[in-house]
Amino acid sequence: GEEHDRRLRILEAPPYAIVGKVATIRVQIDDLGPDPDRGATAELRVHRAGGPDTARSVAVGEPQTLEVPIDHAGPTLIELEAAPLPGEVSDVNNRATLRINGVRDKLRVLLISGAPNQGERVWRRLLKADPSVELVHFTILRPPDKDDLTPLSELALIQFPVRTLFQDKIDQFDLIILDQFDDSTRLPDAYLANIADFVRQGGGLLMTAGPEFIGPGSLQDTPLGDILPVHVPVDGGLHEQRLVPELTELGRRHPVTADLPGVTPSGTDWGPWYRELLGQTPREGSETLMSGPTPEGGRTPLLVLDHVEQGRVAMLLSDQIWLWSRGEGGGGPQAELLRRLSHWLMKEPQLDEEQLDAAITDGTLTVTRRS
Repeated sequence: GEEHDRRLRILEAPPYAIVGKVATIRVQIDDLGPDPDRGATAELRVHRAGGPDTARSVAVGEPQTLEVPIDHAGPTLIELEAAPLPGEVSDVNNRATLRINGVRDKLRVLLISGAPNQGERVWRRLLKADPSVELVHFTILRPPDKDDLTPLSELALIQFPVRTLFQDKIDQFDLIILDQFDDSTRLPDAYLANIADFVRQGGGLLMTAGPEFIGPGSLQDTPLGDILPVHVPVDGGLHEQRLVPELTELGRRHPVTADLPGVTPSGTDWGPWYRELLGQTPREGSETLMSGPTPEGGRTPLLVLDHVEQGRVAMLLSDQIWLWSRGEGGGGPQAELLRRLSHWLMKEPQLDEEQLDAAITDGTLTVTRRS
């Protein structure tokens, strides 16, 4: 008998699309063979990784426009399939697979420094140099409970817009960084609870902690403490001596810290820090990537990551990473580490612990898993 064949073609597909928007794809289904039905329709199914399958009836032989939502950064794998034609010999060309990379228009980062410090300069340089980041930065110049008679006009450039940042517009940010920040009468619990909810609903939070974390107004004693992966005892929680951060076994595999410059088979050749917090056992399910020495000769967590419902949290239990940028003892990979850390918190797929990658070569789909 005479052979009939149905073919699905991708006419146009963008390599990139903005996260939160749709990617517009043009396809066409053709029925090949003698005397094709000019008014025929066919079911076109669309499968998007991580999303629901959809199906629609389309006219055969005419270009069709599809709009596919892109809801995360990184690659989105899309499979298209035309329903088979009755009696066709093979349906291998009824399917087509494509990959569209989701890119963010801008990542909005809120950086709050609890006091002027060396570390905030490292953060500013890093985030200002990243073209994908829009940075909003505030430094607390004087706590509200401290009165040194300095006129306000000489102290503050602008008033700290607490309500605007932590209530009205908090959902406009992708990442909040609290740099050596305590809560000595600065933020009502309701605003700190808003930050915790911001994380639970999908935001990122990074905390760099120093001595203020175990002093009066510690954030671990506020509603924010409920989402932090590590708590530090007030008594004996501060350890001040020369130390060199090391990667844990997990840290050597995790994409945030794996293959950082200066990592050696036996440790690291990074420069020293001189202060760390001695955290208690991290929350179950969290990931300790870096550690430091304890006075007793053991190890204590230095960098801990955690997933909190839909969001992510990272804690750096030292305020000394800025020493690397100054070249102390040879320095260290502070720029690359902080870049990876901030992008992991903002859910960059290339930094996920569990990752599926797909590639199409000569018509063969290859899926690679990293865990």
